[in-house]
Amino acid sequence: MKIRSIPIEEAAGLALAHDLTQIDTQNNTKGARFRRGQIITEEDLPVLRRMGRRNLDILELEEDEIHEDDAAIRLAEAFLGEGIEMDGPEEGRCRLVATTLGIVRFDPEMVKQINSDRTWSLAVCPENSVVAPGEVVAAFRILPLALKVEDMEKALKKAKPFSIVSFRNLKVGLVTTGSEIKEGLVKDVFREKLQKKLEELGGTFVGQKICGDEKDEIAEAIKDFLQAGTDMVICTGGMSVDLEDRTPAAIGEVADEVLFRGVPMIPGSNLMLARKGRSWLIGAPACVVHSERTSLDRLLLVLFADLEDELDVAGWGVDGLCSNCRACIFPKCHFARFQASEDYSKRRSVQGRV
Repeated sequence: MKIRSIPIEEAAGLALAHDLTQIDTQNNTKGARFRRGQIITEEDLPVLRRMGRRNLDILELEEDEIHEDDAAIRLAEAFLGEGIEMDGPEEGRCRLVATTLGIVRFDPEMVKQINSDRTWSLAVCPENSVVAPGEVVAAFRILPLALKVEDMEKALKKAKPFSIVSFRNLKVGLVTTGSEIKEGLVKDVFREKLQKKLEELGGTFVGQKICGDEKDEIAEAIKDFLQAGTDMVICTGGMSVDLEDRTPAAIGEVADEVLFRGVPMIPGSNLMLARKGRSWLIGAPACVVHSERTSLDRLLLVLFADLEDELDVAGWGVDGLCSNCRACIFPKCHFARFQASEDYSKRRSVQGRV
């Protein structure tokens, strides 16, 4: 690569070899004011001077070299997987953007391998983040203006696709247990919360059955939903260790297989999961009624995304301390948003006074 500098007055009529950045302090923005390949005109000269440009670089590539933008496009194409699209390039930068609601999947070791070569700078979102359409999954930049084709090929061999695992539209029924609710002494408040969670995941709420504390009554309510073709039945209440807590026994009686009872997460340690045919049966502990985020949220994500490899709950203890924030839907998910929230700011200010 050869670079020669010429006064901007001599650049009129020539095509730019690379993007030129302008920083707008009034609007707090930074971006390419002039694009690669753009023909410089006499009218552009005052703008260039305001940008601090007195000379322009003329870039001459060798046969075995590739321009930063072309390299960015090739690498982006190697990263593109299901549910991902490319935004860019701009000044050797590209972004990977989600096109669907779901969970981000990628190989963390691949990211380390790419960044072991300082020709590249690849920054990604946390593993298993939940993203919506239009959200940035990863961004990377080619650091030099040009690089050797052989270096490009090395990076392409390391690159693996990013993908979004979309949520399935599961039909969900709710079995609410407890004589105090059935008799109208206590109002159920979980139905509304569950419907909101299902709306976020793209699921369908098919109805609610309210039962007393008897095992047979709970089991019949579960069977009714299964016979109606429900994909998932969530039972709330009666999940503790009291003699009156008969929900686990009812689930176990109906199920073909109990996958687990108890998870290393708080709140929500008494979570239970079983399977009947292709349908899921969940026993949700009482904390789901009063706590915004619990172990149930993580389980719902796994099942809606059809990620059965994530059902080894022994590993759920890492990041298993839930709080009332979206960060606890899945490990490390959306913590940046929580940091920016008013609730987080209040907590930090209180901690600072301790």
